[in-house]
Amino acid sequence: MSTLPLEQLLRKNIKELTPYSCARDEFQGQASVYLDANENPYNAPYNRYPDPLQRELKLKIAAIKGLRPGQVFLGNGSDESIDVLFRAFCEPRTDNVVAIEPTYGMYRVAAGINDVAYRTVLLDEQFQMDADKLLAACDERTKLIFLCSPNNPTGNSLNRAEVLKLLNNFEGLLVLDEAYIDFASEPSLMNRLDEYPGLVVLQTFSKAWGSAAIRLGMALASESIVKVLNKIKYPYNIGLPTQQQAMKMLEVAPKVKDWVASILQERDRLSKALSELRLVKHIYPTDANFLLVRVSDANRLYTALTEQGIIVRNRNNVSLCLGCLRITVGTSDENNSLLQALKAMD
Repeated sequence: MSTLPLEQLLRKNIKELTPYSCARDEFQGQASVYLDANENPYNAPYNRYPDPLQRELKLKIAAIKGLRPGQVFLGNGSDESIDVLFRAFCEPRTDNVVAIEPTYGMYRVAAGINDVAYRTVLLDEQFQMDADKLLAACDERTKLIFLCSPNNPTGNSLNRAEVLKLLNNFEGLLVLDEAYIDFASEPSLMNRLDEYPGLVVLQTFSKAWGSAAIRLGMALASESIVKVLNKIKYPYNIGLPTQQQAMKMLEVAPKVKDWVASILQERDRLSKALSELRLVKHIYPTDANFLLVRVSDANRLYTALTEQGIIVRNRNNVSLCLGCLRITVGTSDENNSLLQALKAMD
């Protein structure tokens, strides 16, 4: 692993930053009288600020994932983790990041918000990356590489050997977004964090855990990186209702596995049924809970489906996705409604 020391990757102002110390940072544990944070004494429990470091929740997440609590950062969705990584490591108008193309659009948006140059490397026709090409796009000011695996919108897992090649040769941080990893046959790389100190793995409660509404994302990394992210995040970034609902979901983890199994079964059924339609030209291999489907007229089909109250994602204008719709795997009834509508257009 060739990652530079963290001190060399951090922005100078972040190294020198004294973080805001909130009332609940200064006191940990239980008390009978709280008069430290200027809270309203009425309307418990919502009158109290939540644990700013989500300690109890992180203990449960770490236990389920086989990690140490200090390796877990929690953000308001994965988007907060992405933004905090930019703010911690990328000097505006000086540093740059490298990403595959096509991929999740928020990496580019976060780069633009933080005034950081965003360099892309096009995937091949099988939606796979070439590690050497990504490394060639880097220079001494490249702080982050973003990969999404399984990738969005293509659905496929990236070649593990190429990912490891980047980890072994890139001197910055490799951010591996595993939002869809629960639907893939390949295991997560989160259990190799000690082996690769420059690895940051993003996961989420939004997909397999069926909890997109609570907006909870996880950045799994070394304790040193997590300390940096905690240093610059907003003091109470994860509200009490979100923490409470996440705790409830962790208690029903077996149910989540059943949901994933059902989605995978429906994914196979939906793919087979779509392949029998004349308007479907190609269905790309997927390791996610969606299908990327090339159709005869993506714009027309998208509009026609919308008019029937069926919403899919039109990816026709995305690199390498000409003529494609991205279709999330729904319930059996939802998938049947889609198929019925498409058959009427076939």
